[in-house]
Amino acid sequence: MKRRSSAEDAKVSALRDHRALNPKPNTVHDPAFVSGNSFFDARDLVQVKYEMLRRVRQEGQRATQAAASFGLSRPSFYVAQQQFEREGLPGLVRERPGPRRAHKLSEEVVDFIERTLSAEPAPRLAQLVRGRFGLTVHARSIERALERRRNKVPQTTIPTAPRARRRT
Repeated sequence: MKRRSSAEDAKVSALRDHRALNPKPNTVHDPAFVSGNSFFDARDLVQVKYEMLRRVRQEGQRATQAAASFGLSRPSFYVAQQQFEREGLPGLVRERPGPRRAHKLSEEVVDFIERTLSAEPAPRLAQLVRGRFGLTVHARSIERALERRRNKVPQTTIPTAPRARRRT
């Protein structure tokens, strides 16, 4: 069994940490990636997507052919193309899975929870929220929403000295 160097392990770890590790590097069959040139790394999903897009844009390769050569589907080519046009290179990094924010517990729901909290424990609050708003939320989600509200720092303006006028 061949032992990987610590530099390779560190790169894989870094790619994983930045959500750029290609889950299927062995499906990349583009000549640049299989040539042995260490610059091209099929494990780097961002590089794979970028090179696929470049192959189509700069070299005129068909999207279907490029996607297959880079181990991706045709729809994933078009998604990558849109993300790259909209966000540039950072758009090729996979997004974190799951919700981006607390999407169920609106201000109105948290207000209700705060009013009811003194009379009911958190697990019972989840049942009350379901009955009142039709939302299924976990008791821990309610606790986190209340923590966020408690930790919210009120926005105040910081007084600044008036700017000196320029002499012309």
